[in-house]
Amino acid sequence: MDFPAWIVERVVARQGCLHPHGHFDANRTAFVVVDLQNYYTQPGYQGECASSRATFGKVNQLANALRDAGGTVVWVQTCSDGAERFWSHHHARMLTPERSARRLRELSRSHQGFELAPGLDARPEDPRVVKRCYSALVPGSSTLHEVLQARGIETVLVGGTVTNVCCESTARDAMMMDYATVMVEDALSAVTPEEHVQSLHNWMLFFGDVLPVAGVVERLVAAPVPAEA
Repeated sequence: MDFPAWIVERVVARQGCLHPHGHFDANRTAFVVVDLQNYYTQPGYQGECASSRATFGKVNQLANALRDAGGTVVWVQTCSDGAERFWSHHHARMLTPERSARRLRELSRSHQGFELAPGLDARPEDPRVVKRCYSALVPGSSTLHEVLQARGIETVLVGGTVTNVCCESTARDAMMMDYATVMVEDALSAVTPEEHVQSLHNWMLFFGDVLPVAGVVERLVAAPVPAEA
């Protein structure tokens, strides 16, 4: 994306260049795909982000490219089971009773809303992680950090929905846990274009890089193929 001149100026002053990563070591890179579930992507669900469906092709493109290069694709899904207790303030104060009940129902593990949306190329070998709140990396939310550490991941690419809530929350925590973190602009979506752009502008100013799928793919360095004995 094209950043305003004032953002470019401040980022370059801070880190010496606009995009700091010349390449990504594929076998130490994970594409973390956040919340592309029926609840957040499909018509008729309370959490629908309609623009998310237009990103599925780009998500699949990056997932396939990273797998082919030896990297990891992780699918993160929100589950509401028990959220009326462990996230009681959100459900009792930040949602109307009707919206709270609907979220608890439609994001339950037993509901179709929990499932990944049709059209996504999720493979059996891809790790699946279930999270409890916006960030997958806040303590107690999920096992994402353990999954990444077990695979020696150093770079986290973030896609999914919505840009300025669960995706940004997870990405911020990843950056502050010392992962090199990139928001993949065309593999992300928000309810409005303004929210999407504003989130990426703020991310670029303080937290990490923003690249399109094509920019990530051209920087991927494939894992070496072991020599035959």
